[in-house]
Amino acid sequence: MRLPLQITFRNLPRSEAVERAIRERADRLDHFCRQIMGCRVIVETRHRQHQGNLYHLRIDLTLPGREIVVGREPSMHQAYEDVYVAIRDVFDAARRRLEDYERRHSGRVKAHEPTPRGRIARLIPAKGCAFIETPDGREIYFHRNSLLNADFDRLEVGDLVRYHEEAGEMGPQASTVHVERKLQAVH
Repeated sequence: MRLPLQITFRNLPRSEAVERAIRERADRLDHFCRQIMGCRVIVETRHRQHQGNLYHLRIDLTLPGREIVVGREPSMHQAYEDVYVAIRDVFDAARRRLEDYERRHSGRVKAHEPTPRGRIARLIPAKGCAFIETPDGREIYFHRNSLLNADFDRLEVGDLVRYHEEAGEMGPQASTVHVERKLQAVH
């Protein structure tokens, strides 16, 4: 880290043991991601008492062009009566966020192709199949069992669909066909 680690205690006295646990976890984050410029950790309780405290932890990480904030609220996790459990969980969450940052920053994020769309071009009810016309003018076969969110017997020519294309025995075919919009009859 380029800036020194900042640890703030609110509504509880400073603890060397807690501070040491936070420093160890922050060092692990720094070794994992060398782009961390600064790290601020806040440890607080809602009440000033020695037993039954629920701890809230927050980490603010500064990276080039990005700020990552991770917090653990005691209201959601009664286990945070133990400050060390809260420290572990908040730093684990921060590491997951850093892993996401690293993937995006290095370009290793998996890009998903958009789901192709088309229109029902032909129906062959006796055989339980139909054809989708793609935007580039091709026709792709699909069987009634590939239709997921609609009744095959209610399909109409012109209905808009999304589908996944794959290679079939007789050429391209569609699997997991979803009807997006039924053809509206014009009166």
